[in-house]
Amino acid sequence: MPETLTPRRATVAIARSTSRSSGPLPTARARRRYRIVLAVLIVLAAAFGWGLLAWDNPMPAGTAGFWRIAELRGTGIVVMIVVAFCQAMATVSFQTVTNNRIITPSIMGFESLYVAVQTAAVFFLGAAGITAVQGLGQFIAQVLVMVGLSVALYGWLLSGKYGNLQVMLLIGIIVGGGLGSLSTFMQRLLSPSEFDILTARLFGSISNAEVSYLPIAIPVCLVAGGLLWVRSRRLDVMALGRDTTTNLGMNHRAELMRTLLLVSVLMAISTALVGPMTFLGFLVATLAYQLADTHEHRYVFPVAVLIGFVVLAGSYFIMKNVFYAQGVVSIIIEVIGGSLFLYFILRKGRL
Repeated sequence: MPETLTPRRATVAIARSTSRSSGPLPTARARRRYRIVLAVLIVLAAAFGWGLLAWDNPMPAGTAGFWRIAELRGTGIVVMIVVAFCQAMATVSFQTVTNNRIITPSIMGFESLYVAVQTAAVFFLGAAGITAVQGLGQFIAQVLVMVGLSVALYGWLLSGKYGNLQVMLLIGIIVGGGLGSLSTFMQRLLSPSEFDILTARLFGSISNAEVSYLPIAIPVCLVAGGLLWVRSRRLDVMALGRDTTTNLGMNHRAELMRTLLLVSVLMAISTALVGPMTFLGFLVATLAYQLADTHEHRYVFPVAVLIGFVVLAGSYFIMKNVFYAQGVVSIIIEVIGGSLFLYFILRKGRL
């Protein structure tokens, strides 16, 4: 005769059969899916990284000449990793604290300030102005100015009696638009040759980065990104909204300002390093949430960083070796990211 199950044994049997838990990945299927997604992204990242090093390398594999050329190409890969890390960590965190999945940190005017600095250098100094804003000191100065502007903006708007996040975002848009209009005015007064030189700097490009920037950029990014990772539990709570965060005993305004400071550091490094990449962060964050299938930041962050590198390295590899037009990588990313942005804006339903 079959054994009669008591209610407790029946409950245990059902729990074992479904393998459910109360965590961010509640079922065995969800956990297996996440591991598969992570493994596929790691394989793609490694494949594109090795492809950039070895594909079309004129020297025989394994020789000293091969590794010398690979070392030169490796700088670009390191820059891609830094940019992907900065854009992914900053955008996911920014969307969490603003409770909005369709905006990016670019709304704070980082890219408009970068364009204004580059344009002003050419406008006042001529074609030689491009070299005047290059160098380690100039890189550090641009980062400090961008972070300082952001701190002044949200420090003023969020610390007052009537501090409001929406007002801060609106003023960020206005400041960015004003800087953009000023840059456009100066560009119209440039000679055709000066304008051509400037245009090459205004497109986000891996070639804009200098090797001398990396010893400063990498440690700063690791510190800022590491702090966001350590604070991932707090970001999970922040995602629940201001009222819930406050009821759970957290200082919402203080957490918001700390997160925005770290986001501004990451975005300033990325923008000063390679130039504007407006929709890269949005593209990466949107795909990360779709593929990770969870909202817990400990799981979303790794997927977002890997997607960012795969998008950058894959686009660069395809455009360089298939279409021989690696200089338009940022344009392709903006087109794809902008199209995805419009799709989510126009789509009815949740993001």
